[in-house]
Amino acid sequence: MPKHIVAVIGAGKMGETVLSGLLRSGWPPDRLLVTTRREARGAELAERYGVAVVDNATAVRNADILAIGVKPQDAGAVLDDIGGRVPAGTLVVSLCAGLPTAFFAARLPEGTPVVRVMTNTPALVDEAMTAISAGAHATDAHLAVAEEMFAPLGRTVRVPEYQQDAVTAISGSGPAYFYLIVEAMIDAGVLLGLPRQTAHELVVQTALGSAVMLRDSGEHPVKLREAVTSPAGTTIAAIHELEKHGVRAALMGALEAARDRAREIADQAK
Repeated sequence: MPKHIVAVIGAGKMGETVLSGLLRSGWPPDRLLVTTRREARGAELAERYGVAVVDNATAVRNADILAIGVKPQDAGAVLDDIGGRVPAGTLVVSLCAGLPTAFFAARLPEGTPVVRVMTNTPALVDEAMTAISAGAHATDAHLAVAEEMFAPLGRTVRVPEYQQDAVTAISGSGPAYFYLIVEAMIDAGVLLGLPRQTAHELVVQTALGSAVMLRDSGEHPVKLREAVTSPAGTTIAAIHELEKHGVRAALMGALEAARDRAREIADQAK
């Protein structure tokens, strides 16, 4: 992979996440370029990571992989700026939630390969879940390049593009749901009389251990839950309350809302 030069166009939160992950994986800083809208932000990234901060024209001219990390509502303006200057053979990797590859293809030279990527913030600790989809002109070789870029950040999976809005709802936004649950459990610990730091440590380690068991045991979550749930015990009393308050239905509704919002973003960007 070091033969490639990657330009992160618009290094906001997700763009910086990808940039820092590539560097941690051993990607040479001199093969990474960054563009930003604000000069102060560019100076911050240059100092933090030792990468070159350039304008969009320079990035397009020198990189053979363009990772578009701007907000979805800003993607059209960026593509209007760079679209006509993208050389043949350049791979465009979209990090823009909700935007289909067709949005990019319509604004780039005919035949430009586009790969749509949805990753998440655990990339900062190399535990991301990244879903990768091919646009109309992207081949297996292009998907393999994207996988090499994101594999050091965690796990990758290929999905058909029509599933990307569901991916966005589940894993793209997913960390926020878990943080909210953890926050609520910590507050409950305080309510039950624990010091906040103790509650924090108990909940976070429990979440971590449970996630590792889910990943590594191969067991269905129902079986793992049942193993903790004794007849007439404390766990079933808690689960009864959760079910009574519709937690399962609330989660399903929340994910549907996130999926629908991803679709709205695509419609608004047309």
